[in-house]
Amino acid sequence: MMNQTSLGVIGGMGPKATAVFFDMMLENTVAERDQDHVDMVISNHASLPDRTSVILEGREEQFLEAISRDFKLLEHAGVSHIAIPCNTSHYFYKQMQEMTPIPIIHMVEETVKLVHERFGEGSKVGILATNGTIKSGIYKQVCEQYGLHLHMPDERQQAQAMKIIYTNVKSNMDFSPDELEELIQELVAEQNCRCIILACTELSCIKLGSAASEVSIDAMQVLVEKAITLSGRQTVHSLFSGNSIE
Repeated sequence: MMNQTSLGVIGGMGPKATAVFFDMMLENTVAERDQDHVDMVISNHASLPDRTSVILEGREEQFLEAISRDFKLLEHAGVSHIAIPCNTSHYFYKQMQEMTPIPIIHMVEETVKLVHERFGEGSKVGILATNGTIKSGIYKQVCEQYGLHLHMPDERQQAQAMKIIYTNVKSNMDFSPDELEELIQELVAEQNCRCIILACTELSCIKLGSAASEVSIDAMQVLVEKAITLSGRQTVHSLFSGNSIE
């Protein structure tokens, strides 16, 4: 087992997704007592500018200036790795990593790497995410590096995804799975996608039924499991091979 280290988390994007990330860290860590869990320093920086807005409006510096204080906080706390449970923020991954010597877990690359491992090169993969994540091209770029074909939702499907993220979850705290499951099955059945990447942490707040779960890869789950193993703990069950306690 690796040396046990502490994890820094930059959250608040949104706050409920950060709470779900924390719960998932607890639920996925092999632990029989408090001391077996991962030490975490969580910055719930809810006032960070909306990531989709700053990308679409060309105001990237507003976000980077605001998040710089979080890196200083986590450096002072002495964490060994940083997790940022927000897919859209990874548009700024390179600039953020240049701000700090602490390794930031690349949520997007780890997710795409897992999809490639599980479904193979050449697979058609769907994505459900914010307009900012879609427009940024971060998943498209990494999928191309791994030889995967990323299928974007059409205009109606994307509007539905944004409604689920911003109205259902962020605004109304409505976690009913029906609309999301319908979107997932539509992309699989009608567009022949091998799997669907849930590339927004708000979508991780929604508990899917078994049929939708089997054809989905949740980027938040990928981030959680990577964060646990990098912190020197073991996962209860794992999306990755050879990394779990059965």
